Amino acid sequence: MTSPDHTPVDLSHIQPREKAEILAQALPYIRKYHGKTMVIKYGGNAMTDPALQQDFAEDVVLLKLVGINPVVVHGGGPQIETLLQRLGKKGQFIQGMRVTDAETMEVVEWVLGGEVQQDIVGLINAAGGKAVGLTGRDGAMIRAQKLRLADQKDPGLEHDVGQVGDIVSIDPSVVQALQDDQFIPVVSPIGFGEKNESYNINADVVAAKLATVLQAEKLLMLTNIRGVLDKDGNLMTELTPRRIDELVEDGTISGGMIPKIAGALDAAKSGVNAVHIIDGRVPHALLLEVLGDQPFGTMIKNR
Repeated sequence: MTSPDHTPVDLSHIQPREKAEILAQALPYIRKYHGKTMVIKYGGNAMTDPALQQDFAEDVVLLKLVGINPVVVHGGGPQIETLLQRLGKKGQFIQGMRVTDAETMEVVEWVLGGEVQQDIVGLINAAGGKAVGLTGRDGAMIRAQKLRLADQKDPGLEHDVGQVGDIVSIDPSVVQALQDDQFIPVVSPIGFGEKNESYNINADVVAAKLATVLQAEKLLMLTNIRGVLDKDGNLMTELTPRRIDELVEDGTISGGMIPKIAGALDAAKSGVNAVHIIDGRVPHALLLEVLGDQPFGTMIKNR
């Protein structure tokens, strides 16, 4: 175990009985979630900090070993941006969506479906799991169409964001088959269209839609903040649809947080039992949320 600054924590002063009690506190949650599916959106610092990467992989493997079925959906914005800069291109965003021309789409496919995905698969396998990487093309999983992005202030105005996709349907068969064989699916948010064209899809949206079609028990979205914060920087532990509308209107929720919150709310309304936005900078954030008894991050409610 490590501290928040990733230095080893000395647990020798904890008595065996106390250690047993800590472990026993996880038992009700293991029993409650055994056999359930949890979709995890993996992004932010948790993807770029080596110590946090290790913590994440260990958490995912532990969840699988105690009978929970994790499905990982990953982003890769910083990695995409780094490669674009090396190619002399500057990323452009409109309302939190990356504008994706044909050249950028090639970079997105190479980074998400190759480099980033295989790094995650390797980390989970090294931690003792059996991960398998997928894109939306595998098993014809994610069918998409060109996203029609309406302007937030003027709905009559539409932005062209290139090969950014809007999900038409998700067929979870390949994910379910892997789960049944004790594998851990790692999904890159790339879909395909009617003419076999590729689409870059927001990873938060993919995670939310996949959680819905899998009838997941939980959707867990790792971020670079403690959760959703108000204008004073205070954590909001619960959000309702009405409160979300107010926060978008006054600019508290903006940029890349908009599709994240929209996807989370859609999942909550569509039957996912619990949707949590949690701080991926905290070591073993997943275990604290799933197997702990303290409120952690922001919970999105459906009403």
